[in-house]
Amino acid sequence: MENKPNVLKDKSYSFALRIINAYKHLVTENKEYILSKQLLRSGTSIGANVAEANQAQSRPDFISKLGIALKETVETEYWLSLLQDADYLTLAQARSLLDECNQLKAILTASIKSSKAPK
Repeated sequence: MENKPNVLKDKSYSFALRIINAYKHLVTENKEYILSKQLLRSGTSIGANVAEANQAQSRPDFISKLGIALKETVETEYWLSLLQDADYLTLAQARSLLDECNQLKAILTASIKSSKAPK
């Protein structure tokens, strides 16, 4: 059976890799260990919850997992903004990650809405 492309899964995985690289940069270049760990946890959790949603046992379970992923995008936005405002990330670094985070948030919101719609 052919695997269908999963934009949300691919995008959240790619974002997690970018977050891991940002974490490495923050730790090695800025010696920032606390806020960067929070960013690492929330930014990689998005993809983990999307992966769990793809194995959901029911539609409510699927919606719940995507809801958790959505909350993690909001938390990730917070940490990225805070790290930028505290001068740990440049405006360009933060903006690039924030743009991708907002794209994930839009996809997650649309997926949740369509999953809640009566079939």
